[in-house]
Amino acid sequence: MIDLAFGKTGGLLPAIAQDAATGEVLMLAYINRESWEKSLATGEVHYWSRSRQELWHKGGTSGHVQKIKAIYVDCDNDTVLFKVEQVGGAACHTGMKSCFYRRVEGQELVSEGAPVFDPRKVYGK
Repeated sequence: MIDLAFGKTGGLLPAIAQDAATGEVLMLAYINRESWEKSLATGEVHYWSRSRQELWHKGGTSGHVQKIKAIYVDCDNDTVLFKVEQVGGAACHTGMKSCFYRRVEGQELVSEGAPVFDPRKVYGK
């Protein structure tokens, strides 16, 4: 088994999701040992939700799952890069393709692109 350095960071490691086809960074979240093992076992990314304090299958509610195409681990074994196929075209809960859709322009954040889906319809919020 791959020995990631979960103990070094209090049990959570940053995990970057990158579109395997385009190289676009889709999101950054966190994994714990359980979500890491579940991701390896299923071939779809699972994260640890810090706000809900629970295992989170990315796309479990929306259907926009992340199918793992490749996994990279940094030199310190404390950050993971998942290269994924983003099913449904959107990684962000706001409906945007990437969570990094806002660009800093002076003192403002400027949104780029258009939502792929309406989060109110998908999540009922």
